[in-house]
Amino acid sequence: MGSEGRRSLDLDGELTQTSRFELRYLPVPEQLAHHVTTFYHFRCDEPEIREVQPAAVGQLALFPRGQGTIHFRDGSIDRAHETNLLSPVSVAAPFVVEGPFHAIGAALTPLGWAELTGLHAGEHANRLYAAEEYLGESVGNLGARLCAAYREGTMDAVACAEALGQCIGSHLSPLSDEHRQLIARTAAWLSGDLNPDLDELFAASGYSRRQTQRLVDRFFGLAPTTLRRKYRALRAAALFSQPDLAPEMEAMVRECFYDQSHLIREIRLFAGRTPARLSDDPDSYLTEMLDLRNLRELR
Repeated sequence: MGSEGRRSLDLDGELTQTSRFELRYLPVPEQLAHHVTTFYHFRCDEPEIREVQPAAVGQLALFPRGQGTIHFRDGSIDRAHETNLLSPVSVAAPFVVEGPFHAIGAALTPLGWAELTGLHAGEHANRLYAAEEYLGESVGNLGARLCAAYREGTMDAVACAEALGQCIGSHLSPLSDEHRQLIARTAAWLSGDLNPDLDELFAASGYSRRQTQRLVDRFFGLAPTTLRRKYRALRAAALFSQPDLAPEMEAMVRECFYDQSHLIREIRLFAGRTPARLSDDPDSYLTEMLDLRNLRELR
C-alpha cells in the first residue's frame, strides 16, 4: 500500500475531547503473554476524530467502524483498512478518522512482531498495512468476518479480541533461542534505567557491537541509541502525565535530559505533546496510550 500524499497534521492541533471516547484494556491469555502487551477496545462515536499515536510497538487491529489516515513524520500518509497491521511507530504520528471509530486490537511485543510477521521492524517501521498483505488472505478473511459480526452485534469486543488472539497464536513462527535471548536482554537493558548505558547492552548481548546494532534494529525497529531516546521520552511522558508525580521523581526525570528545551523536544517528538500539554488533560487518549502497561519492553 503506497502513501497517500505528503500533507502532515499538526501535532499541536485541536484534538477530540477526552469525554467523547472510551479506551478499554482487555486481558491477554497466558500463552500470549510474551507476544502481546495488551488487547484493547477503542470507541469514539464523533463524526471526526483527531488524535496522536505516540511512538509504539506494532499492532494487529480491527477497525469495524471508521475510515481514516495516519500521518507519519516523513510526510507519508497511509489509509486504514478493516484488518490492519501497524508496524512499530518510531515517533509520534497524528491520525484523523471519519467516525464513528471503533477499534479492537493487539499491541505486539518485539518478540510478538517478529514471530507473527517475520518482518524487519526497522525496514517496515512507520507503516499501516492491510494485514492480509503480510499475514495471508486467511487473516484478512477472519478480520472481515469479525468486523461484520461486531457491526451486527453478534460478537462483542471481548469475543473479537479472543478470536484475534487465537489467530495470532496460530500464526507464530518461533525465533532461534539466541535471538529470543537478545530481545530479552535488550528489554532488560531498557528497563534498568531512564538513560541506560549503551556499553552495558553491547556487553550483555552475546553479539559483536555491529551485530547487536543490526539485530536491535531488526527486532525493535530502531538502533540502540535511538531506541534509548524513544523509551526515555515515553517513560518521561508517562510520568509527567501523572498528576501526583512526586517532586523528587520529576527532578530525577529532568536530570536525564540536557536541559528543559531538550526535554520538551524529545517528549514532543516521541509522545506527540509537550510536558505541559500532557498534564493539562490526565485522562486523554494520549495519556492512556502512554500508560506504563504499554511499555512492556521495559519489563
